[in-house]
Amino acid sequence: MLKYLGLSERKNFFPSQLSGGEKQKTAIARALINEPEIILCDEPTGNLDKDSQDRVVELLEKLNKGRRKTIVIVTHNLELARRAKRMITLKSGEIAA
Repeated sequence: MLKYLGLSERKNFFPSQLSGGEKQKTAIARALINEPEIILCDEPTGNLDKDSQDRVVELLEKLNKGRRKTIVIVTHNLELARRAKRMITLKSGEIAA
């Protein structure tokens, strides 16, 4: 998981030695390592550069399609939201679409 997310060389670093993006990817790896049936993601690509965003989204798509994992993503990123099979839009706490 660390290799896939580009963190192999940082595996022995303390959290204070990681960038915001590296911390984000570490949190994603930690959440996925135990093979959960349902994956809840709150802005999973928020602090990541474009390459890292693509890797994370690709990984989530592989888990959804290949391992049949249910993934719920909360995001303001419309590009990411449009890649979902189903999108629910909220406005002021109410379902808008």
